[in-house]
Amino acid sequence: MSGATRKFSVTIPEDLAATVQARIGKGSFSAYVSEALMRQVERDNLRELIASAESQHGPVDRSEVEAKRALLRADLGARDDDRTSAA
Repeated sequence: MSGATRKFSVTIPEDLAATVQARIGKGSFSAYVSEALMRQVERDNLRELIASAESQHGPVDRSEVEAKRALLRADLGARDDDRTSAA
C-alpha cells in the first residue's frame, strides 16, 4: 500500500502520543501510525477469513489449535537448539 498519501486529522490520548514519540524519537509519527493501521487491516482481514472458514466448516476446535501450537513450539525449540550447538 504505497503511493499517494492523504492527510487526516486524528485525536489520540496524550499518553499514547507521548509513548509513540518516545519510541520513534525524531522518526516519522505518520509512518508509525500508517504501519499500525496496516497491521490492523491485516488482522481484520484475517478475522474475516476465519469467520468465512468457520461458516463453511464449523468452528475451530481449540484443543486442536493448542496441539498444533505445541508442535510448532517444539519445532522452533529444536531449531534454536540446533543453532546454539552449531555456534
